[in-house]
Amino acid sequence: MDQEQILSRIASMVDDERTLRESLASGAIDVATERARLGAIERELDRCWDLLRQRRAKAEFGENPDEARVRPAAEVEGYRS
Repeated sequence: MDQEQILSRIASMVDDERTLRESLASGAIDVATERARLGAIERELDRCWDLLRQRRAKAEFGENPDEARVRPAAEVEGYRS
C-alpha cells in the first residue's frame, strides 16, 4: 500500500468507528458487539498508522518506502510511547 491508500484506509476505519458508535447510541447493536467490532478496528488502525510511520521513516532516510511491511497486531500493540 502506498501512503494515499493507507490514509484512505484510515479514513474509512474512522468512519466505521463513528458508525458503530451511532449504531450503539440508536440501539441497533449492543455494547458487546460494539466493543468487539471497535477493538478490531482499533487494532487495524494501529497497524495502518505503524505502516505509515515506517514508510515515512524509510523515505526520510533515503530508503525505499515500499519495503515497509504490515506488522502483526500483537507486535504493534506492544509498542510504548
